[in-house]
Amino acid sequence: MIYGKVNKVADVLTKHIQSADLIITTAAIPGKASPKLISHSQVAGMKAGSVIVDLSAEGGGNCEDTRPGETTRIGNVTIVAPLNVPSLLGEDASELYAKNQYNLLALIMKNNVIEIDWSDEVLAKTVLTHAGENKAEASDEAAKPVAAAKKRPAKAEPVTPA
Repeated sequence: MIYGKVNKVADVLTKHIQSADLIITTAAIPGKASPKLISHSQVAGMKAGSVIVDLSAEGGGNCEDTRPGETTRIGNVTIVAPLNVPSLLGEDASELYAKNQYNLLALIMKNNVIEIDWSDEVLAKTVLTHAGENKAEASDEAAKPVAAAKKRPAKAEPVTPA
């Protein structure tokens, strides 16, 4: 009886796989082979132009047709199987951060001169101080305990010889 239920689940899974335009698999077990989730026959029944991105290629991949480290075509289906994906993320994060910094500076700089448009909410909320004036309410709140501590005289603690 259990075998019949497993077959029904496999049939439903096959139907979903074969109707998908894109499948991303990520099932990986550190130090062990990745479980095979997509069979060769399931890939063969996929629509033309479909793509499988197998992020578990390090362990052999979740698809029977995965070739770790390669992008391959099996019939009309493309299988992308990059290796060591985490090592690629640092570069992307750095590029995104650099682009954000560039775009912020492009808002601030006009003809290589700092010109802040105070009506621009992004710029107005970015500036902490300007012309001796505190422009950020949050920094005002954060500075209150520091200012209060500076006003209090320091207590002299007696030193006892050891």
